[in-house]
Amino acid sequence: SDLRQMLATKSVENIQFLPFLTTDANNLSWLGYGCLKGDGTVITVNAIGATLQTLYILVYLYYSPAKRPVLLQVLLLLAVVVTGYGYFTNLADTGMRLTHLGLFCSVFTITMYLSPLADLAKVIRSKSTRCLSFPLTVTTLVASSSWTLYGLQLHDPYITV
Repeated sequence: SDLRQMLATKSVENIQFLPFLTTDANNLSWLGYGCLKGDGTVITVNAIGATLQTLYILVYLYYSPAKRPVLLQVLLLLAVVVTGYGYFTNLADTGMRLTHLGLFCSVFTITMYLSPLADLAKVIRSKSTRCLSFPLTVTTLVASSSWTLYGLQLHDPYITV
């Protein structure tokens, strides 16, 4: 895994930061959705996911030679999360809050799944997929399929996405 590689090599070389960041934002958003909806599965899975992604971010930051750009991206993520929290808590109607937050989470999930495409130009130029994480790709496919099935079971269009 990327975490194991960072710890073993004490380096972030060939490890992309954006997937860690978008996945953490995604987990935090879905955690809020799960709390608002009262869905224990969504809460548990995303609390664990947010904790792990935050650990990955901290390890990445520790081993990154260029800490400032990483910190700026983390601060941007925090600003988005805090702004979103402020927006969603100011919506009076719980149903409307759930709808807006669900839509936000769905869009963020799609963004997260597309984030590896940021490396596509690098892959094409170098003719190497070395910078792409195969375990992350497989895990994303399995996780997204599981969430789609869970969302279909609950008849929840936001989780289904």
